[in-house]
Amino acid sequence: MSAAIHVTPREAAAEILALTLWGEAADRPVRAIEALAALVINRLRAGVPHWGTGVAGVCRAPFQFPCWNRNHPRHARLRDIPAGDAALAICRRIAARALAGALPDPTGGATFFHDALGLPGWALGRPAAAEIGGLCFYRAEDLT
Repeated sequence: MSAAIHVTPREAAAEILALTLWGEAADRPVRAIEALAALVINRLRAGVPHWGTGVAGVCRAPFQFPCWNRNHPRHARLRDIPAGDAALAICRRIAARALAGALPDPTGGATFFHDALGLPGWALGRPAAAEIGGLCFYRAEDLT
């Protein structure tokens, strides 16, 4: 008989954030992963309803992070993360720091982002607050 494993809400939130970071930025520099974690925390603090409630809600809000879209190739990768994956270990450490409030925000308060290789319509003619590791970050006030 095996004992049930108890996961606290904080541990569950940290894992969802880590998986989001891995799904969106595992192949990017650590600084980009940290910036994406800061963006999630910025969205959490902003409390915008369509971004969801709590870390899980923000990470899994529809059409916000492609890795959680079941029809996106990144979603399939989340189900097949190799045991002992070094990038996931990094993402877990960054997620823990972000949730503990120990992660500086290199984005200047950004709540929007996109891959620098593409330019979504909402970003046309708008200045990015930061470009870090191939990701462009924007503050809400810069988009109006």
